[in-house]
Amino acid sequence: MSVPFVDGFGRRVKYLRLSVTDRCDLRCRYCMSEAMTFLPSKELLTFEELDRVARCFIASGVEKIRVTGGEPLVRKEIMQLFRSLSRYLADGRLRELTLTTNATQLSRYADELAVLGVRRVNVSLDTLDPDKFTMITRGGLLARVLGGIAAAQAAGLAVKLNAVALKGFTEDGIDDLIGFAHAGGMTLTLIETMPLGEIGADRTDQFLPLSSLRRQIEQRWTLVDLSERTGGPARYVRVIETGGKVGFITPMTHNFCEDCNRVRVTASGVLHPCLGQANAVDLKRVLRGDGGDAAVMQAIGLAVRGKPHGHDFQIGPGGRPALARHMSATGG
Repeated sequence: MSVPFVDGFGRRVKYLRLSVTDRCDLRCRYCMSEAMTFLPSKELLTFEELDRVARCFIASGVEKIRVTGGEPLVRKEIMQLFRSLSRYLADGRLRELTLTTNATQLSRYADELAVLGVRRVNVSLDTLDPDKFTMITRGGLLARVLGGIAAAQAAGLAVKLNAVALKGFTEDGIDDLIGFAHAGGMTLTLIETMPLGEIGADRTDQFLPLSSLRRQIEQRWTLVDLSERTGGPARYVRVIETGGKVGFITPMTHNFCEDCNRVRVTASGVLHPCLGQANAVDLKRVLRGDGGDAAVMQAIGLAVRGKPHGHDFQIGPGGRPALARHMSATGG
């Protein structure tokens, strides 16, 4: 094994979130503007380049890769990449390969994902009300997402649900989301909205602190804090009435960065050591140079050593984003 990627605070990078596209077939109001401009395909990393990035990270001790987007399953021939990455699972170099998806395409791909060694997926689902779902996604169909979740579970994939907490939207449906998730054996993770990219709305109107939402949840459910961690930023509770778990990710009200072990590479090959900071390294330039994997690993190592201690997200005056890039361009 090569030298592990360790940042200046002693945190070892073991987790790569690898974006394959900035495109999505939904237009969620907290994530995108209605009229988005997407990257031309020639600016995206090829599947061979994406695999090479993964190989370099794995060689230095990365144990988990999450494929993200945009919506990863809308990229043409996406299973070519999963077939390539699955060999690292087969030979033991990679412990886990997973993806985050909106589930609109999951019925089509669930069976093959399971065959290739994917064991679980994260599905974004903010409401169980069909009309509210169509509104928040600007035209999406809830039934298609629920069908994708059912297909994933039928294929043997574990499903975790992610919901972004939005003021005036989430509160009246949160009990239904908890009940649905736990009835299906799924953990529900709640996430505070983050100030990334122009979305055509004032984020101060959207922001719902999870401390407030938790107080509401406790009016209906009995919550017990858990000490267990999954390597991510969520803090979990057990719901006594259902036996299921709810996670809370609080980038705005609690900085959870002290043990961060992850970095992100965008579909265009930009390495972001921290989601909430602007510093980045262009790996595409190195990948398309003549320095080989050693040059790629050197560039990654330099970026990781410059990884900041933490983000400093805040909702700015007038709801302006803290960073110009959209979450869909960075990778979830």
